Amino acid sequence: MPPGGAAAEEQSPVAPLAANPDLETDADGDGWPDGWPRPGENGAWVEEGGNHFIRLTAPSPAALVMLYREIPVPDGVGAIDFSWRQRASNLTVGAKAWFDARIMVEFLDVDRKKVSPTPEAPATRRNSDGWESKRARFVVPDGAKTLKFMPSLFHVASGTLDLDDLVLQPVRRDALANGATPAEAGGAAVTRRSAKQEEALAKRRAKAAALLEEHGSLVSGWNHEGRHAERNNVVAEEGDHFLRLVSPKPGAMVVEYREIDLPAGVEALELRWKQRVTGLRTGDKPWFDARILMEWKDRDGAKLKQKPSPPYVQKDTGGWVDASTSFLVPAEAVTLVLMPSLFNVQRGTFDLDDLVLVPTDPAPIRGRAEARKRLAAARYVPDEVPKRDRWPKMLKVVGNRLHDSAGNEIWLQGVNAGGLETLPQDDQAVKSLVVGIDEWRANCIRVPMNESFWWGRSPYQTDGGKAYRERIDKMITLAANRGAYVVIDLHRFRAPRQEHADFWTEFATHYKNHPAVLFDVFNEPHGISWEVWRDGGFVGTTREGDESAFLSEDMKQANQGFESVGMQKLVDAVRCAGAANVVIAGGLFWSNDLSGVVNGFALDDRDGNGIMYSWHTYNWHTGWAERVLPAAAVFPIFLGEVGADEKKMDFISEAAQEDPATWVPDMLGFIQQHRIHWAGWCFHPAATPRMLLDWDYTPTPFWGIPAREALSGKAFPPPNRLR
Repeated sequence: MPPGGAAAEEQSPVAPLAANPDLETDADGDGWPDGWPRPGENGAWVEEGGNHFIRLTAPSPAALVMLYREIPVPDGVGAIDFSWRQRASNLTVGAKAWFDARIMVEFLDVDRKKVSPTPEAPATRRNSDGWESKRARFVVPDGAKTLKFMPSLFHVASGTLDLDDLVLQPVRRDALANGATPAEAGGAAVTRRSAKQEEALAKRRAKAAALLEEHGSLVSGWNHEGRHAERNNVVAEEGDHFLRLVSPKPGAMVVEYREIDLPAGVEALELRWKQRVTGLRTGDKPWFDARILMEWKDRDGAKLKQKPSPPYVQKDTGGWVDASTSFLVPAEAVTLVLMPSLFNVQRGTFDLDDLVLVPTDPAPIRGRAEARKRLAAARYVPDEVPKRDRWPKMLKVVGNRLHDSAGNEIWLQGVNAGGLETLPQDDQAVKSLVVGIDEWRANCIRVPMNESFWWGRSPYQTDGGKAYRERIDKMITLAANRGAYVVIDLHRFRAPRQEHADFWTEFATHYKNHPAVLFDVFNEPHGISWEVWRDGGFVGTTREGDESAFLSEDMKQANQGFESVGMQKLVDAVRCAGAANVVIAGGLFWSNDLSGVVNGFALDDRDGNGIMYSWHTYNWHTGWAERVLPAAAVFPIFLGEVGADEKKMDFISEAAQEDPATWVPDMLGFIQQHRIHWAGWCFHPAATPRMLLDWDYTPTPFWGIPAREALSGKAFPPPNRLR
């Protein structure tokens, strides 16, 4: 019987001819979608907004760029319904009429001889307005065994062709003549297959329910004991077996793959496990770390676009730790794909054990989602036009005090609106600035930031830094319109580099003589001499105690073995830009030591409104008298970071960390006694020491409440003793 007859109805496959049509799967971690050949150096697998696709780019006029794939054609396939998405850009056709962007298709028989008819190639000769959905149908010639599938930039002068969702769906041959849809093309055979699929799905769901009933989990064997101890990547340690993933080389993708069917009616899942991460060095992107990737598949095995958020680890865990996550199940999901991974890391080992997956109550998860929506809505702060009549007056240094241009003494008191030093897209910092001024009565907000985000160099940025710069500008306007000051803190560590001076040249040019803006030119110098601090020089290794434990190993490595330009050059960069704004300069030992500025290493400022010196202190620092008071007698001091937390820092001995109940009131009394300018660290519920419990801006009892009271005018007695 010829192809397309009754036998074809019974045997026609349901799945597309080419696997991985959406180009999303890269299980082997080679940086290319599984099953698809690489088209050479002029092809790329591109990610855009969470979606992956293949991009062909013409390297030169008249070049041929082709994605060539041979696809077996099963017996009984009479026709193919081909659907895809494409986007053409910068396309200039070549010298011949057919030198364009096209998808060529040919068929070969068992002897690899071409068989006819050859389908007409879908062609594009113009740029598309974004992504376009396309469709073509063609007959499979009798005797065809192989489909040659060849999307191409065919000798064009220039251009780019993006391709996605390349679905080659078998259909009945007679459906082409009738103009039927792919669903209609299946006819009665599809109806019969649907009944079988329903029966098969019911069996899969029942099996999953039985597994849950028997083992108390939808995943069996992931305690890695018994017969499961013989699986690949399972190792033993003191009688316990567990899964171990080890990165073999930098940038490799190491993944364990498991598909888990779900019982009917499951609306939410909880995943619990133990993990241990050792020797981890993250990769080139922020998300190249140790994580558990997850995906959903529907009843036909097709991936859903929606995915659970992957739990991840970016530093060593210091031994085994318990972990868990919970998430909602989409209505069309039948299978959960679990993929514990070392995701393109530089190096590291990821151990996992005792994975348990169970249905859970969806209500708390939905409640958290609603809370996130509420907080996102509350985070919004409308733009404001500059209202210069409300702006504060320009500041200048007068002795060891700050005065405004009218001669009034100004005492800066406020908080650090943290976030933009670590995430360029963080809008919460904008809200924090407004709350700090309007509700906590701060007259000064310190805004930590960094120059790489300003120039748009984060992997999260695609606009060259435009949105980040606009966000900083908005914060300055919002503060100025409320009569408050903004301290822009270049949140860097160790010693200044040339790029930091370049940043201040640009930033100071833009905000020169803005009355609300002060320049905190370098966050926390440390591990250098006072000579290098001021004048620059070689920055080597350091043996001092590490208060930068929160930095990645890469950042720590980058902070040694370079030539520093010194703090004086940062001041000079500001002044050469024509900016008279007050400059703030942090001392040594993570800005905790200002002794050098009264011993011959003060910075020169002949052309500006003066320099304040920044002091940072926390509840483990001592030496208040010798490290800050001599400088405070000569210069205005800005306590740019200060605070204490009930949660102990793991890089400082617990014994050295004083109880906030005694330290906080004494520090606030010390600040008030000497009229030290200050900004509490940190106006963020996840940045220790925490001033906030949550993003409703509930103050922490140990630091937030007394700090808010001080900002509101409560007097704290001077301390009975200095630390």
